[in-house]
Amino acid sequence: MSLLPKELIKEIVKKGNFKSATDIQEALKDLMKEFIQESLEAELDTQLGYEKYSKKEDCENSRNGYSKKKVKSSFGEIELDIPRDRNSEFEPKIVPKYSRDISNLEEKVISMYGLGMSTRDINKHVQEI
Repeated sequence: MSLLPKELIKEIVKKGNFKSATDIQEALKDLMKEFIQESLEAELDTQLGYEKYSKKEDCENSRNGYSKKKVKSSFGEIELDIPRDRNSEFEPKIVPKYSRDISNLEEKVISMYGLGMSTRDINKHVQEI
């Protein structure tokens, strides 16, 4: 089972102008970064009870920017923007605080995505681990 439809992969290859395996690895690294970033945003959405750019009138907590964090992965070093909340209650599950190596996480996320799980479903599963 492929993670992406074959037509989408063909389109990415045409537009990517890959000249080496390193170019492909960099593209996969960027894809992984975006996937993890979206998962972090979904985690905070779940905790706060509303999505980014939505207004919630009686909210005791809200978003408060991002902190940068570099993590090691099987694709190399990835810099993430970890979302924060005003009350400092957000404890990311997909990339826990003080964690700097996510190599094993990548394999789990890729396999879950390959099985057709959504970002929110993967986020819920990772929180249970």
